[in-house]
Amino acid sequence: MKPTEPNLWGIHAGKTGDADSLFLKKHCIAIGWTRIGDASTIKPDRESFKAKVAALYSDAKPGAIPNYAGQLFRFVHEMKPGDLVIYPSKRDRQVHLGRIEGGYEYDAKSEIGYPHRRKVTWLKDVPRTHFSQGALYEIGSAMSLFLVKNYADEYRAALESKAVAPMPVAQDESVAAVAEDIEETTRDFVLKRLAQELKGHPFADFVAHLLNAMGYRTRVSPEGPDGGIDIVAHKDELGFEPPIIKVQVKSSEGSIGDPVVSALYGKVGPQEFGLLVTLGRFTAQAKNFAKSKSNLRLVDGDELVGLIFHHYDQFDARYKGVLPLKRVYVPEVIEGGAE
Repeated sequence: MKPTEPNLWGIHAGKTGDADSLFLKKHCIAIGWTRIGDASTIKPDRESFKAKVAALYSDAKPGAIPNYAGQLFRFVHEMKPGDLVIYPSKRDRQVHLGRIEGGYEYDAKSEIGYPHRRKVTWLKDVPRTHFSQGALYEIGSAMSLFLVKNYADEYRAALESKAVAPMPVAQDESVAAVAEDIEETTRDFVLKRLAQELKGHPFADFVAHLLNAMGYRTRVSPEGPDGGIDIVAHKDELGFEPPIIKVQVKSSEGSIGDPVVSALYGKVGPQEFGLLVTLGRFTAQAKNFAKSKSNLRLVDGDELVGLIFHHYDQFDARYKGVLPLKRVYVPEVIEGGAE
């Protein structure tokens, strides 16, 4: 029978890597949550840890309580001597691989806010470039302490002194997955922020601002009954010259059906255009109706986010505050790479 392999844990040294020196110079790993005190005095079950965290961190979000408690419980009771640990350092850009050597210790005199500790023997340092993007993504977890499962074999190979050659980027399928995940997460963030912060009439103001960034002049209907038209957009200063665009916006996240689209189109004159913008999506019937009209355009939540990304640099400070984004570069997979 094959012996059970030791767990492989990942750990971070704080959001900014402030415990880096503690980890590497004191040969230990550590986590914070200083209000807890000596965690070995807590009854050794998850519910007791959860109750302790909830009592001492009443300012934390409800969803964070089981997360904090779970990490503490694992560090104190599930992590064992002989288990392996991965620490990706933000300071030297190395992946430090080690072995847990001792049980849980509490250092009441800790000066940097990491009183919960375990001794570690650091076995090997490997450059980040020697691991696949998927393996690096797994140890980039948002949690301070976590189990490494999906790419454990890659890290075990490095610890066992097996040849760890950098994976050719063109063959690393996880590159595309990482890039797609980042983009999807950002799209979800944008739609959630718009739905929460700009519900109702403020969403019309936002869409008008987006149209301004696209080169249109806009007039937003006052709050209240608007006759089905929230914004009138045009290119010329006075709004006399075509094209004149009549815009209706929906800040709901559900489906928009054919009756709503048809009602908007009924208010569009022969020389005018209709535009319906929603945070949600359109039904198949609504899409089919719009396809049959050359002067009618539907923009769903996904396409809206794409327009926001494209014109974000032209947004004013107010809307950049609502949608705080920064430009990052993610890998783009090149199809048809060398065999």
